[in-house]
Amino acid sequence: MQQAKIIDGKALARQVKQQTASRIDQLSKQGRRVRLDAIIVGNEGAASIYARNQGKMCKEEGVEYVLHELDEQISEQVITELITRLNSDSKVSAIMVHLPLPDHVDTERIQALISPAKDVEGVNPANIGNIVYGRRSLVPCTALAVMEMIESTGVSLKGSRCVCVGASNIVGKPIVVLLMRHEATVISTNKYTPELADLTRSADILISATGVPELIRGDMVKSGAVVVDVGISRITTPQGQSRTVGDVAFDEVKEVAGYLSPVPGGVGPMTIAMLLRNTVDAAERANFQQ
Repeated sequence: MQQAKIIDGKALARQVKQQTASRIDQLSKQGRRVRLDAIIVGNEGAASIYARNQGKMCKEEGVEYVLHELDEQISEQVITELITRLNSDSKVSAIMVHLPLPDHVDTERIQALISPAKDVEGVNPANIGNIVYGRRSLVPCTALAVMEMIESTGVSLKGSRCVCVGASNIVGKPIVVLLMRHEATVISTNKYTPELADLTRSADILISATGVPELIRGDMVKSGAVVVDVGISRITTPQGQSRTVGDVAFDEVKEVAGYLSPVPGGVGPMTIAMLLRNTVDAAERANFQQ
């Protein structure tokens, strides 16, 4: 039996970066710098690693990267004032806030403060709402990454039965809406959904974004389906070793699926590439409006 074709997120990300490089160069010739300002509160490990990777990527692509590192005990008011200042700074093309924020900070309020025109992660409610109407907007990076990866397979979305496992505000729900806009038949599930396996087995296209290690097993997947794994977790093996896994039991599902994205090396690299593309989009729009 033929194994699934791997959806190579690293290779797709390189293509996106090549496309954005020429756009960055064009802006530079016009005397405009592309600048991404990121805010990180506290010294949370995963966010710090992501921030370093962002900085490296931006440097490679000619994007100015400014990381605002704030103490974990900082007040919400100080974060509010910083975002307000960045919103009004014409040198700043795009803004993002690393998560998680401390418990004393209202995450949704902070995300809603980011100017929709600079909201590079598409987390402002205005940008999320625009997705429903198909208006020109900055779309959440992970949702964009998933759509690009599905489209790279050449499988038609129109009329396809798509099942999305997980319904978070910045991943699951935006993916569902984007799929609907491509005229797919979409089922959104959550942790309360009964008979989950019956639904996943019916999917032509299956997306899992729960963060539950290896939730999707081989017997939960339709033969030949496109499977995109958004989850990422660290687990300890019976031998005491630590390893990174996704929502999908890779070795089982690759024997059943037609296309499968790996973890790591799948959605992760593409999400960073979409962040870069959104940053350039924001810079171009700001340039056009001036």
